[in-house]
Amino acid sequence: MKGFGPTTFGELNAEEYDALHDPGTTEACVDLIAELAGDGDVLELAIGTGRIALPLAERGLRISGFDASPEMLKILEGKPGGSNIETGIADMASFDLERKYDFAFLVFNTLYNITAQKDQVACFQQVANHLRPGGRFLVEAFMPNRESFENNQAVRTKHVSFDSVWLEAVQHDPVAQTLNYQRIRITETGTQLKPLPMRYVWPAELDLMAQIAGLRPVAHWGGWQKQPLTASSDMYVIVYEKPGT
Repeated sequence: MKGFGPTTFGELNAEEYDALHDPGTTEACVDLIAELAGDGDVLELAIGTGRIALPLAERGLRISGFDASPEMLKILEGKPGGSNIETGIADMASFDLERKYDFAFLVFNTLYNITAQKDQVACFQQVANHLRPGGRFLVEAFMPNRESFENNQAVRTKHVSFDSVWLEAVQHDPVAQTLNYQRIRITETGTQLKPLPMRYVWPAELDLMAQIAGLRPVAHWGGWQKQPLTASSDMYVIVYEKPGT
């Protein structure tokens, strides 16, 4: 989508992000990551406003992270405990933090915000470069559902009230595996557009990206409760490991 870069999402959404982007899985996500990460050094890619990082830090995990959006990081810093978390500005496809970690994670479909396959592959390689031997990388994302489209497009009503309507329009390219969203908010004061391009990744392709980076899969789940990943799963949680030396 022309004009949309790594910083655009934060520029458009930071102010309302916490109010409008709650997936309802935060507690289960935090529980599983805390279990898997143990007492090692933890890295969150696209740390955002700290939805996951803050409760992990409260549990005593040594967590740091980065984001492409200074607006999102400013909100994190202003929250209780947020200034105690080490953060920085970086691109998921090209970051170099000059240190190693025992556990890294990328959740809430954020891998899909990298809209070119080569850059998604580069993200995996950068994660592998930052993991110690035996370190693990967790990825969470939704499973695409092609049945929700007609002629590779869809329009959905997200909210209707007396003085406003929110719509979501999306175009789907099944060859490129891209979804170009436009979120449209119409109120008495005018119309607001919030675009969001994504490139989804099937689990098998994700495994190949990991293999290219020298990582091996250790768990494929269909949810945060470690449900089996099946054809009917609407999301995946996959964990990879960097072999020891």
